[in-house]
Amino acid sequence: MPTKKDIQDLYFMDARFKLLEIASFLDRIERHDGEADFRHPAFLNALQAMQNPPEGKTRAQAVHLAFSDHSTEPADSATIQFAYGAPQPE
Repeated sequence: MPTKKDIQDLYFMDARFKLLEIASFLDRIERHDGEADFRHPAFLNALQAMQNPPEGKTRAQAVHLAFSDHSTEPADSATIQFAYGAPQPE
């Protein structure tokens, strides 16, 4: 069974890179003109969920749920052939 240090030794640099990439993504959005769409607040909500996962949920579960579409009614028809990666506002 690996120790916490073993996990850090294996994954720290990769996680560090991903965190810097996220910070850069948010910086790019902030410094450009125009309005962000629904994905920006969804992304920020997912970051909040990661920092404060609900009771009984892991951070990964909390982020996945934050990006999930929780609607229960099927769509009448598909309007696109790709995913946005975040639920659209109703």
